[in-house]
Amino acid sequence: MKLLYDPLDPQYHDAAEARAERDRTFRICTDCRLCVKYCFSFKSLFQIVDELHEDEVDELTGAEHERIVDECFQCKLCYTNCPYTPDQGQDWVIDFPGLMTRSLIIQHDQGKVGANAKLLARTDLQGRVATTLAPVVNRVTATGPLRGLMEKATGISKDRLLPSFTKVRFTKWFRKHAEHRAGKTPARSTVALFPTCLVEYQNPDIGKATVGVLEHNGVECELPEGQVCCGMPWLDAGDQKRFREHAERNVAALAPAVRAGKDVVVPQPTCAFTIKSEYPSFLGTGDARLVAGHTFDAAEYLVARHAEAPIDTDFSGRTYESILWQQACHYQAQHMGPRSMEMMRLTGAKVEMVNRCSAIDGTWGLRAENVDMARRIAKPLMDKVRSSNAELVAGDCNLANNAIYEETDIRPVHPMQVMARAYGLDPDEE
Repeated sequence: MKLLYDPLDPQYHDAAEARAERDRTFRICTDCRLCVKYCFSFKSLFQIVDELHEDEVDELTGAEHERIVDECFQCKLCYTNCPYTPDQGQDWVIDFPGLMTRSLIIQHDQGKVGANAKLLARTDLQGRVATTLAPVVNRVTATGPLRGLMEKATGISKDRLLPSFTKVRFTKWFRKHAEHRAGKTPARSTVALFPTCLVEYQNPDIGKATVGVLEHNGVECELPEGQVCCGMPWLDAGDQKRFREHAERNVAALAPAVRAGKDVVVPQPTCAFTIKSEYPSFLGTGDARLVAGHTFDAAEYLVARHAEAPIDTDFSGRTYESILWQQACHYQAQHMGPRSMEMMRLTGAKVEMVNRCSAIDGTWGLRAENVDMARRIAKPLMDKVRSSNAELVAGDCNLANNAIYEETDIRPVHPMQVMARAYGLDPDEE
């Protein structure tokens, strides 16, 4: 049987072949069961096989297959821990999250993906409207009576805390900042910044901290025109066409900067993973591979730079004795090591890593039908945060940080904000 993990292969959309590949994969996973702790896709698979079909994986119904697909929230942790992935050189080749993505795309082709998922994938449209009306939108989306109507319209649970929107978008701040810096001492190098929707519309302080830390270490930042959302929300909705459109626009915006010798720096792990891993697969172009090969997480870039030519370690600002750092799932999926932890240790902090999932993944953990599952998956993370005596909690994913704040009343900060504070670049740290 041909293994189809290539989105560009015409047979990638063949529902019968996808079903056969799920049967094969489910048989291997049922024998292994290493990933039972990661998400309900595996828990449901094993329970259904054991209790309803007497270990006969091939007897799973179509509805049972769809349940397993829908319960996968693409954390990628199964892939990073699986002994049978394509790069392991095994006879059994498995890419479980890749297979779930393929299956979701086929469900989208068949009209089985709800309108809410497509509505929520329009992050740029939502962001532009919400930032224009930020005070009103933030009041409406706060937990309250209007959230019930919002749940019916969008599927987002009325009980979950949503990120607030900023009044001044990051790009607007950056343009003024760039004008202010014009004519100052030339930088030793320049990077292209891909700020991401979460920084652009919701938490521009992460972008400001990233720019400040890089500039403090002689790295100028540019913001190439034409960037849009990375497109991952469309892929989560199974819409391959719209995802490719976003990917093509971003590659067209970033490729000239890379050809000019600039690396791409991304301060959010999901977007960095998407550019590095999904763009080459779904576009298959030389430019997509070029951009992917020169894209770095913000901490990954800074630590690599420190290895070549030491960055400034004279920290005159606010530092911390102890930090609890959550390694977000899509951060781990980039296989770059705990670079944020290494970076924060440069400030003199004792950094402890917690490697547990927040179970948000865009909007999956916010949707009403998934809230109970998401909170059960995230419980070990929240318990660790509550019991920690660390002076500060840090995390790279803004959505995960928001979930931690919701459940524990402890507000984490991005590692680049930790560095900005240590350099004395963050006057609004409190």
